[in-house]
Amino acid sequence: MPGLLRGVARTAVVAGTATAVSNRVNRRQQGRWAAQQASQEPPPPSYSPQPAAAPSAPDMSAKIEQLKQLGELKTQGVLTEAEFEEQKRRLLEA
Repeated sequence: MPGLLRGVARTAVVAGTATAVSNRVNRRQQGRWAAQQASQEPPPPSYSPQPAAAPSAPDMSAKIEQLKQLGELKTQGVLTEAEFEEQKRRLLEA
């Protein structure tokens, strides 16, 4: 009888240890998979309003170029003085 009891106890210890190790491995794998999924998902979009920027140098050079073109059209007689002034006002307000 003592031999039978020792065998049952040994089997219980081995089974308990195997279950604990199996559960720990399973939890580690799930943690790794969750971390992989979290790193693969794109970050949520930020909805913070962007501050209005001052006109940059390329923007200003584009306006100057348009003003030159308007001046050429006026000298060629395509635009009247009133039309030139109106277009210039619109361009500078934008």
